[in-house]
Amino acid sequence: MSDSEEDHQLGEEWEDHDSKLSDGELQEAFAKGLLKPGMNVPLEEPKKAVNNVEGLKKCLAEFKRNLVWVERLDLTTLPALDILAKAEGRVEPGPGGDQINADDDFQREMFFYRQAQASVLEALPRLQKLQILTKRPDDYFAEMTKSDQHMQKVRKKLIQKQMAMEKSEKAKKLREQRKFSKKVQVQVLQKRQKEKKSMMTAVKKYQKGMSDKLDFLEGDAEGKKATGAPSKPHVNKKGPSAKRKYKDSKFGFGGKKKGAKWNTKESHSDVSGFRGKVAHGKVGKKFSKAGQKNKRPGKEARRKMKSRK
Repeated sequence: MSDSEEDHQLGEEWEDHDSKLSDGELQEAFAKGLLKPGMNVPLEEPKKAVNNVEGLKKCLAEFKRNLVWVERLDLTTLPALDILAKAEGRVEPGPGGDQINADDDFQREMFFYRQAQASVLEALPRLQKLQILTKRPDDYFAEMTKSDQHMQKVRKKLIQKQMAMEKSEKAKKLREQRKFSKKVQVQVLQKRQKEKKSMMTAVKKYQKGMSDKLDFLEGDAEGKKATGAPSKPHVNKKGPSAKRKYKDSKFGFGGKKKGAKWNTKESHSDVSGFRGKVAHGKVGKKFSKAGQKNKRPGKEARRKMKSRK
């Protein structure tokens, strides 16, 4: 027997017992060259589907029971009529129309939905005829799968989540309000600066004689009324005030100043405005006896009063 035949025979032996070998034995065999690529590739044979019709019928006959329909509640119905497709004039997919596309999820689920709908429409009258209630009563009590403690934890978690969402929404609204109020404040400040600038320009023009209008003062009063600020009392601008007239009569009002206060013959002879008390400096002095009573006696008089006692 040649060396190649011996290696082949040994390889077959290792292949037959490879499942029983340990890791150390496999490493030793690999070192000797007994394990080669392609020797340990498992070959999977295609599975054969067994359709044993007789066996299936036999199994069905074993567990089949002759029960009334109320105990079975089984129905085999066609899907309900698709009213929308009929109204639009489309061909209804299903047994009576086009074939249903199994890859179309929407079409497939709608077919299941209409089939369940047809089953409900057929089952409800039969249940009502048998006097079987189909609605859950208001005082229905069912045993919960979850414990009350677990449901309390779930409820607490849901409440915390809801509170966190409300807090987040509230913070979001506050941020929006702050942004809006800041924007309004900036607009108000810009408007005030603009009004102030225009008012200063109008004042400068009025001072330089470039304009004879005082509209900026009226605008200021209107602005105070709009903002609700207290405004100064209305002053009649048609003529000078009483104070201004008195000062004009006393000090003059422009024009020549030098020699304007010189006496004339008429003013010298006019003594209608003469007042003796003012001329002799007696204004404000008290000559009544009540003032003399409260006067403190002198030092000598006080000493004599003490000696008398």
